[in-house]
Amino acid sequence: MREAKRWVAVAGVPLSAAPGEKLSLQVRYPDQRFKQLDITVTRKKYPSQRLSVPRDQAELDPEQMKRFEQEREHLREVLRTFSDSSPRSLAMREPVAGPRSGSFGSRRIINGEPRSPHSGMDIAARSGEPVLAASAGRVVDVGEYLFLGRTVILDHGQGFLTLYSHLSEVNAAPGDMVTSGTIIGKVGATGRATGPHLHFSVYLNTAAVDPAFFLGDTP
Repeated sequence: MREAKRWVAVAGVPLSAAPGEKLSLQVRYPDQRFKQLDITVTRKKYPSQRLSVPRDQAELDPEQMKRFEQEREHLREVLRTFSDSSPRSLAMREPVAGPRSGSFGSRRIINGEPRSPHSGMDIAARSGEPVLAASAGRVVDVGEYLFLGRTVILDHGQGFLTLYSHLSEVNAAPGDMVTSGTIIGKVGATGRATGPHLHFSVYLNTAAVDPAFFLGDTP
C-alpha cells in the first residue's frame, strides 16, 4: 500500500515457524522485476494460559470431530481470499472496548493438556456490546462454528483479513461493504467460550499475526 511517498508491505509469519528457520520474501516491482529477501525467524516467547473447562467442551465426539474438520477446511479456503484492492490503512480501530483477556500466541493448557497457540486477541466485554469493523472492507464469510461460534470475516485487500467470533448476534451478510466503525455484530459467548468476549484475529496471506501491531499496542 502507498503510505506518504513510499510503498509499504507487511508479510505474515505463521506461529508454526521455528526460531532460526529461513524464509524467502519476493518483491515484485511495477516493471516486473523481482527481488528476493531472505529472512531468519527469531525467537519470541509467548505466555501460557491455564484453563479448566467442562470435559464436553474440551473434547470432541466423532460427530463433532467430523464437523470440526469440515469447518476447518472451509475456513482455510476463506482465509486464502486475496483481492487486488489495497487496504486503506494498516492502522485499525478497536472492534470493542474492554480489557485484553487473552493475548496472541499464548499457549493454552486446557485441563492440563497443551493446545494450539492462541491465534488472536480476546477482548472482554459485556454480552450485547456492539462489535465494530476494525477497518473498511468486504464481508467474505458469516457462519456459526463449533469452536468460534457466530463469526464474521472481513477482507481488507491484498490478503489482509480480520475475524470476529463468539458473537451473540451478527449484523452483516456476505458481500456487504463496510466502513471502519460499522456495527457488524454483538459480543457474546457462542461456540466454545467460557464467558462473553470478542475473539479478534488478523490474518496476512493466511498467517495469523498479532492484532496488537495494528491497534497501536506494544506487543
